[in-house]
Amino acid sequence: MSFPLLPRLSSLDALQIKDFGITGHVVIAYSALELSKHWIHQFPHELSIYVSVDEKVTLDQIVELLNNGVERVFIYDGDQYQQCIDAGLPASRFASTSLELTSSSSSSCLITRQKINDTSVYGNRDIYFEFEKHPSQEEVNEVAQLGLIPIISADVLTTKKEENGKVSISSIFISTLVTDRPDGLYTTLITSPAPEYTALGIVYSSKASIEAAIEEKVGVYQSRKRTHELWYKGKTSGATQKLVRIAKDCDSDVVQFVVESRKGYGFCHKETQYTCFGDEPVESSGKGLVKLDKTLQERFENAPEGSYTKRLFDDENLLVAKLKEELDELIEAKGNKHEVAWEAADLLYFVMCWSIKNGVSLVDIEKNLDVKSLKVTRRKGDAKPKYIKSEKETTKSTSTTSTSTTSAATTATTTTELAENSYRMETIVVDDMESPEVVRAMTRPVQKTSDIMKLVLPIIEDVKTNGDNALLKLTEKFDGVKLTTPVLLAPFPGELMDITQEMKDAIDLSMSNIEKFHRAQLPKEKVLTVETCPGVYCSRFAKPIENVGLYVPGGTAVLPSTAMMLGVPAKVAGCKNIVIASPPARSTGKLTPEVVYVAHKLGAQSIVMAGGAQAVTAMAYGTETVIKCDKILGPGNQFVTAAKMYVQNDTQALCSIDMPAGPSEVLVIADENADADFVASDLLSQAEHGIDSQVILIGINLSKEKLESFQDAVTKQASLLSRKEIVAKCLSHSFILLVKTYDEAFELSNKYAPEHLILQIDNAKTYVPDYVENAGSVFVGALSPESCGDYSSGTNHTLPTYGYARQYSGVNTATFQKFITSQDVTKDGLESIGKAVMTLARVEGLEAHRRAVEIRMEKLGLL
Repeated sequence: MSFPLLPRLSSLDALQIKDFGITGHVVIAYSALELSKHWIHQFPHELSIYVSVDEKVTLDQIVELLNNGVERVFIYDGDQYQQCIDAGLPASRFASTSLELTSSSSSSCLITRQKINDTSVYGNRDIYFEFEKHPSQEEVNEVAQLGLIPIISADVLTTKKEENGKVSISSIFISTLVTDRPDGLYTTLITSPAPEYTALGIVYSSKASIEAAIEEKVGVYQSRKRTHELWYKGKTSGATQKLVRIAKDCDSDVVQFVVESRKGYGFCHKETQYTCFGDEPVESSGKGLVKLDKTLQERFENAPEGSYTKRLFDDENLLVAKLKEELDELIEAKGNKHEVAWEAADLLYFVMCWSIKNGVSLVDIEKNLDVKSLKVTRRKGDAKPKYIKSEKETTKSTSTTSTSTTSAATTATTTTELAENSYRMETIVVDDMESPEVVRAMTRPVQKTSDIMKLVLPIIEDVKTNGDNALLKLTEKFDGVKLTTPVLLAPFPGELMDITQEMKDAIDLSMSNIEKFHRAQLPKEKVLTVETCPGVYCSRFAKPIENVGLYVPGGTAVLPSTAMMLGVPAKVAGCKNIVIASPPARSTGKLTPEVVYVAHKLGAQSIVMAGGAQAVTAMAYGTETVIKCDKILGPGNQFVTAAKMYVQNDTQALCSIDMPAGPSEVLVIADENADADFVASDLLSQAEHGIDSQVILIGINLSKEKLESFQDAVTKQASLLSRKEIVAKCLSHSFILLVKTYDEAFELSNKYAPEHLILQIDNAKTYVPDYVENAGSVFVGALSPESCGDYSSGTNHTLPTYGYARQYSGVNTATFQKFITSQDVTKDGLESIGKAVMTLARVEGLEAHRRAVEIRMEKLGLL
């Protein structure tokens, strides 16, 4: 939410909506609504509508709200909220008082009591704060500055700078802004509203100009030439601006004004230009559909007699005939990208003519698209009988190739279909590697690190300042475990390693295999020496990183495999101090015994009994009992990742990390001979990691029957899993991409750069390594599931995700080493390279460098 305020309306008061809609959001009581199919269209396009409900509102009525375009529903009853979630409604569309602040739910929290002292527990969610009584301006500003969104009755709000007994929305907004400019001004981006969304120019705002703009609903900015004057845009030229919405960016240091300019004028002082970037003249502002919309609106009012557009507007029969004709031509153009684009443009022209003839603009169409995208229930979506071909006609027109037999109706899975069949993956036929559908399938979810960093920084500062005391406090707060010391030193007590012999055997076997593979990666020669020129000997030798910190997630999870994958290469490399960090389990207050056993086998120096950003910080900077580490490795949640990225860039820490991290992912390449059960098991072994995991199957020249067998196997196996709800959510944004050739499959895979690449294809060995350019780890053939690499085969499972396989390797022995070079230059060596060194030093103007060689060569008689 870009504006730090949510006005609450008790009625659909047009004046209040106009005044406070500048925030871009309002919440309305359900009792004030009179729902109808097009109810939402009474509000401005830029306004997001939230609705609060009481316990009398039924589930069907809540569904109706969501289907009618309400973006978020506020629920105060825990049972009512749970009923909505159990019904399969998306949690992201709700804010509820029933949620614990530490919950992993995607719902937003709604706070009705004043528990706002510690914002670190909120996670990356919107947190709404509803005042229990009439608040003061200072109270509201304080809440907004904490990153919460205050809900305030519109009756006590004002758009004025000050009004007795009222809360000023301009004061709330300004209180949350930051700037590093010496003059205290805020960089301000001016944009046009829907449907253009065009950047018009950059100006600067002050507190006074923002107050004036919100109060007067016009474009008001700060003049930098006349520092004590406000600049009312268009006051002299007539190119005035109506303020539609004011917002700020995620860092609160850039202000956005969405404005409507006076017709016929652009934003730029050069009246012939529409924007300050000079991209287009005023009379032709906009591109594509935006430009077409403007042009047709103008021609509908002023088209000259005899023009084609005028004829279309006047002759409805002609316009209807052209719509049908252009639709047929678009259908006939299938298979030819350029023809389809050409015919689609023709059809859109006539669609816009029909719309504008009936009083509908592009912004009206966009608003309907937005409303429909918010629907949570859908009709089945079948065409009406008169538009469906007979079975005979369909069979005749269907291609015999496997990729073309999968029609849009069977491959483009909608949200509702996924709800009805939770484990089906959306299928896309790849005819163009750059098509929007392929790009969508291969795009990872955006990670909002800036919001997370705001929560992580106080934790980092606390541990840096207060050391062990901060660790103990944060472990009690986040893990619910009260400790007397944050560190367990070796040798570790035997009672903390109480595991079965079967488990010990499994760990011993896995660690042995991991050690064999990683020991083989050590340099064959202790010192590598090359004589680059006669008498010039260049050498390189490896040294272990002295102190390494290994982060092993814990708490409710049991992850000895991570401790093995990080610890064994560190041991093989010869690291002096191996420090493991893992939080104690909330239920027992103790460390995971399997992790302690692995630490014992590794010869680890200590175990830091903490998790999250606090554990990373302790290892990066050191505390009274935690050794400062030179490098930190290991996976973790978004808070762990944010902390690792921070300490890597802080010169005070002098600490590196293994690699950036994102959600876990797998890409399986399968052909017609692949075993469907094997393929399904590989996909599901990744999907159960979490709802943000990435799962992609690339099918090569698959028949319709084979494709369906994959889907069926996934559904059958998924329904039996204990984490099937997580699996269903993961698969809802997972994809099957259908290609014709092996070359196309590997081209897509290399473009995606998966963490795990599984080859369920004939002669899989022959494709490795020549066809694989970007991947964390490759699993070759039908009998090589990802699980083997995760635990016991010997390769490392700490791998680059989020496409970083293009730049990073997975953890290996060299990850825990640094490589030092040396050179030994003899008299013959100076004679070989001395003059070249002096020449280069001279051209760079480094006289002392040149003389260091010249003096030696003079004394040796080489000059």
